[in-house]
Amino acid sequence: MTNLSPLVMQQLIKLLPLILPLILLQLALMIIALTDLIRREKTRGPKWMWAIIVIFGELLGPVLYFIIGRVE
Repeated sequence: MTNLSPLVMQQLIKLLPLILPLILLQLALMIIALTDLIRREKTRGPKWMWAIIVIFGELLGPVLYFIIGRVE
């Protein structure tokens, strides 16, 4: 398995309740942004560029898409 010491594993388990909501928020924002991107006809810039920003931009990528990328 892994070579993590028991102390490190205990610390990770203690941090899990704090990290899990952020991971879920990031995943939800990414799914919503990608769904919106697919359904929109026009965006500011190519769709492939926004898809890369949303996927690899972690939490900031979807937020940038909603603020800058969408054309109303």
